[in-house]
Formats: sequence, C-alpha cells, structure tokens
Amino acid sequence: MIRLTVLYPQPTDIDQFEKDYQAHIQLLHEKTGIPGDAKPYTITRFQQTPTGLPPYYLMFSMPFNSPEDLQSAMSSQGMQEVDSDAQRISTGGGPVMMIGNED
Repeated sequence: MIRLTVLYPQPTDIDQFEKDYQAHIQLLHEKTGIPGDAKPYTITRFQQTPTGLPPYYLMFSMPFNSPEDLQSAMSSQGMQEVDSDAQRISTGGGPVMMIGNED
C-alpha cells in the first residue's frame, strides 16, 4: 500500500479556503470518477496548539494499491487539473505533496 498525502499551509482566508476546498473535492470526484457518496480518502484539519497555529491547516490522504496505480492516477489529465486547482486554492503557500509506503 502506498499513500499520497497533501498538506495545505495555513490559508490567508480560512472561510474562502473552506469554500474553495469543497469545490476542489467535488472536482476530484468528477475528474477521477470517484462516486459522489464514496470517500476513499481522509481529510484532517489541524487545530491550534498551546504554542500557536501549526504550519499546516489541512491534510488530504489517499491510499493506492501500488506505486504504479498512484503513477497512473497522477499522470491522468483529470488529476493534472485537480493538482492545478490545489495550487490555486492554497493561498498560504503551495501545498506540500508527500508519498509514503504503509507497513
């Protein structure tokens, strides 16, 4: 199992980011063919800590069966559009993408 993780920095306007992110998730579903009621991913919104705001506001995480499945998905035209949209809505700096193996 391999996991794609995308970390979004603290946005300049949280309310606008939330609106944009909802549309972004709809775009993900449309462009990848994920049924509207399916959620093969997790979304985590980070909370303020006693030392202040964390560097990231939101984390998107989605598993893939193999590196080849991930590569196929990421190289599709639909995911290229989703990636461009992620760049557009991430007003606190570009999103950070990480790929990791799960044990």
